[in-house]
Amino acid sequence: MSPVWKQRKNAFLKNARAKYALIVFSFIFVLSLFSELIANDKPLILKYNHHYYFPVVQTLTDKFLGGDFETPADYKDPLIKSNINKNGFMLMPLIPFSYNTVDYDLTTPTPSAPSKTHWLGTDDEGRDIVARILYGIRLSVVFAFVLTLFSSALGILIGAVQGYFGGKIDIVFQRFIEIWDSLPQLFILIIIASLFIPTFWTLLIILMLFSWTSLTSMVRAEFLRTRNFEYVKAAKALGVNNFRIILKHILPNALVTSLTFIPFILSESIVALTSLDFLGLGLSEEYPSLGDLVRQGKDNLQAPWIGVTIFIVLAGLLTMLIFIGEGVRDSFDTRKSK
Repeated sequence: MSPVWKQRKNAFLKNARAKYALIVFSFIFVLSLFSELIANDKPLILKYNHHYYFPVVQTLTDKFLGGDFETPADYKDPLIKSNINKNGFMLMPLIPFSYNTVDYDLTTPTPSAPSKTHWLGTDDEGRDIVARILYGIRLSVVFAFVLTLFSSALGILIGAVQGYFGGKIDIVFQRFIEIWDSLPQLFILIIIASLFIPTFWTLLIILMLFSWTSLTSMVRAEFLRTRNFEYVKAAKALGVNNFRIILKHILPNALVTSLTFIPFILSESIVALTSLDFLGLGLSEEYPSLGDLVRQGKDNLQAPWIGVTIFIVLAGLLTMLIFIGEGVRDSFDTRKSK
């Protein structure tokens, strides 16, 4: 690690708020990556007739476990549980519900209040809230990471081309960006949602079309400033091609300022996905969505645990990302990193 980056790392670590926010956020995200091992309606390990199986990654049929049908086994079925207990054992996850598991054994109307079985209660369809939050955090953060990666890469590329070449190319791109940013994004999303059933990738592409401009102006300004420096002119005089000059000589300087905005773009991406899901324009019901829990909190005011829980989760995630962003921004500030 170069002395400059080591100095930036030390400056970030000095910011206790940013450091602990990064630790907690990383822990929660890594935990959510193993959601299937924590919250699932399938056993982690199954021993049946002296053989070991892993239903989390294997699909065993009802008939294989002593039932009558060739459908996937229901491990809550009394017959299946009895056959397993007679011929082996099964080890269930800590939370024996997946994000889409409907608990038909509830003794109270849905949404049910928190209990020993459902730590944070259930939603209005009888699904465990803890499981949906765990899977929903993974979906939201992964979606935000992918969206930020692709939209930032596209925005940086276009900003680099604008700033480096300038002239007519810069003017044409600037007029296009001004028109593009003025389009009514919500209305366009409503039209697209009415024509297509949104999936992870289609929604990602749609949001990327409207989020790539976030870094363009910043990268463009940096390239306009740097393209007239002596080392750039020297590289041109030596016959270095434009692509190499952009990639090797100017882009590293432009990325320094761009990196400070990445955590804020991540938080904006999570808010965008949650908002669309809340409005019914986002992912379908087959996906675990934090926005769906927000909507259920609004629709079920008689069940305050839903609204309070999802508020704490979203506020916590966004606050941690803001703290991390502030820490990254300060670490790149030469006045504060000394």
